[in-house]
Amino acid sequence: MKTVAILGSTGSIGKNTLKVISQLKNEFEVVALAAGSNARLLVEQINRFRPRIAAIMDERKFSSLKKAIGAQTKLFVGDEGIDRVAACGADIAVMAIGGCAAAVPTLRSLEKSKRLALANKEALVMAGDIIMRKSRARGAEIIPIDSEHSAIFQCLKDEKSPSLEKIYLTGSGGPLNKTKKDALEFVSPECALRHPRWNMGRKISIDSATLMNKGFEIIEASHLFNLAPKKIEVLIHPQALIHSLVQFVDGSMLAHLGIADMRIPIQYALTYPHRMPARLKRLDFSKIKNLFFQSPDFKKFPCLGLAVAAARQKGLAPAALCAADEECVAAFLKGEIKFTAIAGIIEDVLANLKNKLKPSLEEILQVEAWAREEVRSRI
Repeated sequence: MKTVAILGSTGSIGKNTLKVISQLKNEFEVVALAAGSNARLLVEQINRFRPRIAAIMDERKFSSLKKAIGAQTKLFVGDEGIDRVAACGADIAVMAIGGCAAAVPTLRSLEKSKRLALANKEALVMAGDIIMRKSRARGAEIIPIDSEHSAIFQCLKDEKSPSLEKIYLTGSGGPLNKTKKDALEFVSPECALRHPRWNMGRKISIDSATLMNKGFEIIEASHLFNLAPKKIEVLIHPQALIHSLVQFVDGSMLAHLGIADMRIPIQYALTYPHRMPARLKRLDFSKIKNLFFQSPDFKKFPCLGLAVAAARQKGLAPAALCAADEECVAAFLKGEIKFTAIAGIIEDVLANLKNKLKPSLEEILQVEAWAREEVRSRI
């Protein structure tokens, strides 16, 4: 039985991970849980799975949470609490913390766990070189949970790196794929949150609407699969049945197909290199009328182009991109800026960045803070 720590247990990925573990209860033991502020759900998870330790980031929820759980679980709070869970030494650490906050816990998990099941994009976007070096140095494997990168990982399982020519990252196009460019200025947060295929958190849903999510995935894939950004392309695929494709030097292509359910890549990341039965729907090809693909519209969705540019610049640019996007999305959700202002502000911040190649983690965190302040000053 393998031990599992879940960072971000009350979010979409965390909840689905616990569903998978419940179905495979003889294979995995939950030993640590960490959440942001959803104390009520964390109490339910602790009382059901009885981990050895748990943590909540929101210090205001600590006292009530401590009273509601049994003595079998040690409770911690704040950054120290997240660090405790990340460093607990579980066989598998599931990184489901959202946003830039996952960068440091990701590195901490790699120091202590044999496997990092990675659902967070921003950690690799911000500090991909450092994370991949840490993974190699510690002999800890990184198995992606993100559906597109899990698809690529599975397609490349028996292939050697030199045989890979190109990666195609597919995406549904998000909730605004059919919205006219001139109408984007008037898009409300509620409209932008209505993803047509996936049930995700608020921040990643807005990133899907702007296509920034696909841009992050390009940077993420370049690190995971050691491929130059120019060899990674995005394809809009509204049916969300093909989760990504790979092209080899002989012209052959492999694609990963399946229903849109995050429990599939989560289970694969937990059970790799084996596959285990899952009680999920199967893809019925007799009901598929067509598979549609198109190139993304970079003029309509400029965030994708900004991410591609940051991927090529490397250094501090991806970290600044990440932090600026996080602040802009938060402002949009609060109604402080228009949807179309997200790209404009990020572009302005990146234009003022003093880039540095091969930065340290400290320098990355410093530019993250700088980018946030730059966005706030513009808002």
